[in-house]
Formats: sequence, C-alpha cells, structure tokens
Amino acid sequence: MSAGLAARLSGNKDVRRLAAAVLVLEAIVVALAIPVAIKISGTGGASAGIAGGGLAVACLVLCGLLRYGWAYYAGTLVQLAAIVAGVWVPLMYVLGAVFAALWVWAIVMPLRHEARQAPSSR
Repeated sequence: MSAGLAARLSGNKDVRRLAAAVLVLEAIVVALAIPVAIKISGTGGASAGIAGGGLAVACLVLCGLLRYGWAYYAGTLVQLAAIVAGVWVPLMYVLGAVFAALWVWAIVMPLRHEARQAPSSR
C-alpha cells in the first residue's frame, strides 16, 4: 500500500465501514476461539486469553483508527496474526484466511465502485 492509497482508503467512508465490519466480526470470532484453544489444543488459559484477547482488542481498537491511513497497514498485520494463530488453534488457519480475504474485499470493492462512478476522462 502506498501513502496515496492509504490516504484514499482513510478518506473513503465505504472502505471504512466495510473494514470496520470485518474487524468487529473478526474480534467476535477470535474471542470465541479462546475457549476452543484452551479445550482442544491444550493451550494454557492465560496464554490463550492474552493472545486471543489481545488480537480481539486490537481488532476493536483499529475500528476506531481507520480514519488514519496507517491503520490499514495495521489491519493487514492483524489479518496475518490471525492466520499465524493457526499454529495453536488449527481452525484459525481457515478463519484467518477467510477474514484476510474479507479484509481485501472490504478495501478493493469500494475503490472499484468509486472508479466506476467517476466520469470517464475520454
């Protein structure tokens, strides 16, 4: 993402809305994955709570920071962290990939729509 793209993203209300929706849903799913990590994979309660809770809180905090261009970079890192969480809870590989795809969709689709709506320069 270039600086110009980050500025376009932070200035686009549709991108912010969709990205925030993805992050809120991801926070819920990650929070619900904490007991799964404890029960199925035998991860300790404290470590699962800190890692999962930290990721969920990061998602929610980023929702409020999407007006800044750098928050989209941070959101991308959160998507990567969700995929890496699959090391402890294998289902998170799948869920992380799904949310990463939704994250890309939330960024790309409003920009495509905006490009279609712009008057042609021909």
